[in-house]
Amino acid sequence: MLHIAPRLHRIKPSPSSMAGQRARELRATGRDILALTAGEPDFETPEHIKDAAVRAMAAGQTRYTDVGGTPALKEAIAGKFRNENGLVYAPAEIIVGTGAKQVIFNALMCTVSAGDEVIVPAPYWVSYPDIALLAGGVPVFVDCAAEKGFKLQPADLERAITAKTRWLMLNSPNNPSGATYTRAELQALAEVLRRHPHVWILTDDIYEHLIYGDAEFATIAQAAPDLKDRTLTVNGVSKAYAMTGWRIGYGAAPSELIKAMVKLQSQSTSGPNSIAQAAAVAALTGPQDAIAANRREYQSRRDTVVAALNAIDGIHCQVPDGAFYVFASCSELFGLRTRTGATINSSDDWVMHLLDSQNLAALQGSAYGVPTHFRISFAASTEQLLEGCRRIARARDELSSQVRTASLPHVEMNQEQP
Repeated sequence: MLHIAPRLHRIKPSPSSMAGQRARELRATGRDILALTAGEPDFETPEHIKDAAVRAMAAGQTRYTDVGGTPALKEAIAGKFRNENGLVYAPAEIIVGTGAKQVIFNALMCTVSAGDEVIVPAPYWVSYPDIALLAGGVPVFVDCAAEKGFKLQPADLERAITAKTRWLMLNSPNNPSGATYTRAELQALAEVLRRHPHVWILTDDIYEHLIYGDAEFATIAQAAPDLKDRTLTVNGVSKAYAMTGWRIGYGAAPSELIKAMVKLQSQSTSGPNSIAQAAAVAALTGPQDAIAANRREYQSRRDTVVAALNAIDGIHCQVPDGAFYVFASCSELFGLRTRTGATINSSDDWVMHLLDSQNLAALQGSAYGVPTHFRISFAASTEQLLEGCRRIARARDELSSQVRTASLPHVEMNQEQP
């Protein structure tokens, strides 16, 4: 009998990955599933990036690379940090991983011991708490209220920090809410962190270039330079350059931490894909016009979806500043019933109702620590998004405060007046 290590029982499968798999399985049975769950751009990788990959293969760049990334890619990453964020990193302070998730995984596995605490503001990306748990740590969730823009408040951060705290996880723009911290808001959090020098900061900036309107991107090592020596800044090419399948992420931090992360990576995946690294160099150093064009399209889609959702009775949706998700409240639907008599008591129930009644796949907010909301990705065509909103409206119309008469036993009514 196979023995599964107890550490694996601490974690659950990624809800977003499982939702995509479930949608594919249902399509295979013949159902017309519209999945608005994807955490990846629907645009093509720019041609100059693909061309760089072809040239790399033709030039024989098909061998193992340095575990922590090729010198050329580290140089490109250093240039990106210097030119876009005003941050200076040496090659020894940079690691390249098989996606940004591996960089985060490496960091926590290298630094978190049994009982150490990792502060995770909610809503959060689904993998943060599970990676902390797998490392033996304890995720400490801090609720970030919708009325505060889903952003961590300094007083709440102060209350969450203990002697056991090892990391604060920041994600801006945020998945799933799209919340984006201003420089001033990061500086306010930095004031708290200065009082607790044992706390390190992991900032996940993967949606850096997907930011809308008047919002401006800032990262904490930039907003509070004195905290740079205990900050891991994580980013990658997946979202900005539509390169999710290429699996290239990177991080920058003090060399002592990077050295440990490279050591761990040497015993897991070793160096990232050589061809994908060559493509990532082209992404970071080549033309950037595709980012702006995609961003304009995303903003148009965002505005369309937010307006359509807010027109549905009982659905309320804030306008996200970044990323490509809307995080809508469905709490006013709780207590209502479906045609089959089932009661909507949570976002899980609502998302299941969308799938069962309308063949629409969305993601429940409970996966992100906020059971009153649900997530829709607008990394899809405008036509698909409008159809998705129509299905949500039909699903809402099917709900009532009591079971419909048609679902009850037939009873003869006395027509005589008393």
